[in-house]
Amino acid sequence: MTSTASAGTTAPIPDPGRAQARILRVLVASQVLSGAGLAAGVTVGALLAEDMLGSTSLAGLPSTLFTAGSALAAVFVGRVSQTHGRRPGLAAGYLTGAVGSAGVILAAVLDVPVLLFAALFVYGAGTATNLQARYAGADMAAPGHRARAVSTVLVATTLGGVVGPNLTAPTGTFAEHLGIPRLAGPFLLSGAAYALAALVLALWLRPDPLLLARAAAAGAGESGAGPGPATPGAQVSPDAQGAPGADDTDGSRGGVVLGTLVMVLTQLVMVAVMTMTPVHMRDHGHGTGASGLVIGIHIGAMYLPSPLTGWLVDRYGRASVAGAAGVTLLASGVLAAAAPGDSVALLALALALLGLGWNFGLVSGTAIITDTVPLATRARTQGLVDVSIAVAGATGGMASGLVVAAAGYPVLALAGGVLSLALLPAVAASARGRRARAPLPGE
Repeated sequence: MTSTASAGTTAPIPDPGRAQARILRVLVASQVLSGAGLAAGVTVGALLAEDMLGSTSLAGLPSTLFTAGSALAAVFVGRVSQTHGRRPGLAAGYLTGAVGSAGVILAAVLDVPVLLFAALFVYGAGTATNLQARYAGADMAAPGHRARAVSTVLVATTLGGVVGPNLTAPTGTFAEHLGIPRLAGPFLLSGAAYALAALVLALWLRPDPLLLARAAAAGAGESGAGPGPATPGAQVSPDAQGAPGADDTDGSRGGVVLGTLVMVLTQLVMVAVMTMTPVHMRDHGHGTGASGLVIGIHIGAMYLPSPLTGWLVDRYGRASVAGAAGVTLLASGVLAAAAPGDSVALLALALALLGLGWNFGLVSGTAIITDTVPLATRARTQGLVDVSIAVAGATGGMASGLVVAAAGYPVLALAGGVLSLALLPAVAASARGRRARAPLPGE
């Protein structure tokens, strides 16, 4: 079934269901690659900086830099996507991340910390693009299936995200054979993975999901002023018809604020604890292989539960899963603080809970934002929201090193868990606001 893009235009619009299936296949392929690029750098970034700077207190600086870089990249990718579509925006973001990876390798070879910092800032574009891709999965999705579409894109990151950290040792050995410092080895994988992800999107993300969604809305006679269904004639699931699903937001500025708060807080806590875990483990005699295993489990927990999370969000509501994120992050913080430094198993479990809490927050927050923002300004607003997420990550990464240097890793983990409980009153306030706006019987 096809329709026309707008009055006076005869260009056919592909069948929405088939187009969405193709879009998701291409996004999945690119996310598998980008997941490896993202995870490899995260695993050794803090260790590389600690070696080059000789200071644990600044070991959180790499995370701060590439999350700060991702903030700028989120604006860039969002604006390019708004004007030209998702395909050029995402491809350019991944290519920039590949350039940053090459810069990190060069900095390590030359032993120039300033170049390392600049390269890590550029490398952050890969992180921003990896997250922005989730929005592309929801552009053509029906309202009652948006969280599941987001989850499909996120779960694809699992394969690369789990494999990447566990290639830390082999890529380090390979780097040494090339005369490159061992800890810079994973950035060889990052650069190649990001470049391939850019190539996949540039060649095969056709039709462009955001441009197609706009054309479909115009063809259906929609103004684009409200969120509306992303596909013409799309059947809204029962979960979205008055149930605690897609109508879980107020469709106004309040929805944007709530969705942003959920993702910002979960990102801040996750980045802070994750960044310092490899340093904490090395201080207790663990090698990069053990750190890679723990980070691999963590990243798997960040993305692997996504299909279940998406179903929960669409079925039981955005706010319910956002509240679950706060409780899960608290459990992670308590366990990480209490775990003995020599227990890889307990640290892995704590980091798995950390990833799961982040996943709950990201999927529910993304669904809230997508429900709230109209197509006419969707990509630009989503880019600005991701700037806030990146700034939160940068703050968490920088503060993590200072907290660990001053008070220790257990204090950092426990503080993060307690902070995450702020999600609960925010969700409760949003629920009260919706009840207050509900019409009285007979109105």
